[in-house]
Amino acid sequence: MSEQVYYSIRHSSSSMRQGLYGFLLSMMLLDAGCDGTPSDVVASKTPAVVSTPGRITLSAEESSRVGLVVQPVARSDFRTHRDFPAIVQPNQRNMAEITTLVRGRVVEVYADLGQEVKANAPLAILYSSELGLAQSAYLKAKAKLHVAEQAFSRAQFLLQEQVIGEAEAQRRQAELLSAQAEANESHDRLKLLGMNDEEFRRLERSRQIRSVVPIVAPFGGRIIGRKLTRGEVVETTENLFVIADLSEVWVLANIPEKDIPFVHSVHASGGAQVDVRINAYPKEVFKGTITYVGDVLDPITRTMQLRIELPNQDGRLKPEMFSTIRLFSESQPDRLAVPEAALQRDQGRTFVFVQRSANEYEMREVHIGESNGTLTSILGGLNEGEPVVTHGAFVLKSELLKKPV
Repeated sequence: MSEQVYYSIRHSSSSMRQGLYGFLLSMMLLDAGCDGTPSDVVASKTPAVVSTPGRITLSAEESSRVGLVVQPVARSDFRTHRDFPAIVQPNQRNMAEITTLVRGRVVEVYADLGQEVKANAPLAILYSSELGLAQSAYLKAKAKLHVAEQAFSRAQFLLQEQVIGEAEAQRRQAELLSAQAEANESHDRLKLLGMNDEEFRRLERSRQIRSVVPIVAPFGGRIIGRKLTRGEVVETTENLFVIADLSEVWVLANIPEKDIPFVHSVHASGGAQVDVRINAYPKEVFKGTITYVGDVLDPITRTMQLRIELPNQDGRLKPEMFSTIRLFSESQPDRLAVPEAALQRDQGRTFVFVQRSANEYEMREVHIGESNGTLTSILGGLNEGEPVVTHGAFVLKSELLKKPV
């Protein structure tokens, strides 16, 4: 092989190695660029300077670009709140579970689910042989009583005329007392089966037995339950209808033991009005009134029942709807508080940024208390009137904690 050919091959190998090194270097730079986070890119555009540990300097232009907002720390009346799950229920004072007082067969059904009914409106008709037998027994007892009264009256007259003896008069008196007891017993039996005074007068006047049992609405409301069909034989233990007046509903919640002070602070201060949020209407807040606070705790769940009454004239609130009630604590006067957006957290620390000069901000670790979702109380680390970054603090945190790749 000549020197010229050898030199050409060697020069070509050297060029290939240089090209390979260049390709590998380009791939390494591309890979490093892909690993860079958006915060690095933003930071590269923000000429922030960490002057001393815990402090960061930002020019006026950059502060305006990231939208920094600084507000002095102030004292105010601070209140926290708690949200508790609840459920909508019918007003138990305006609800009735209708049963029958006598066993019978369903002849007619007039009411259906969701129907509005008025007071004393007919809901169903039952036929009961038991009621007929009870009416027959009552008529027999009344007839027997009438005979006993006449016999006792004659006995008293005959006793005065000395036609009969004292023993016979006493026997007829005993028969009268027995007939009176039977008549009273049959009368009470019919009352237990649901007969009213008007029905008694009709029965005594006409002497006609009616085995029909009407089921009527005790008050006006909506049928929210129906458990009978035509031709069915129903017992006295069965609920035939459930009627409820839903113009006002209850909201029931179970309050954990540790949160009971929220209930007593609201109820004792006269602020019985509470906010109720219905899951079906997330953009609306309903105002309810606390009408019952449980006196004992459930021994299993360690919760206390709370009842709130809520007007429902438009009927939008349905029983069994899920809801949330919000209770506020007692006001804590003269308490330092900052907006939630001002607080930053890192490695178990909570801190804010305090403006030291026009362009310099200092990280200040603080001891925080309770939060109400908008403000958080400050227990230590800040003084009243100090300027704190309330918007854009996350940008300062990113610049302060940024580490080189």
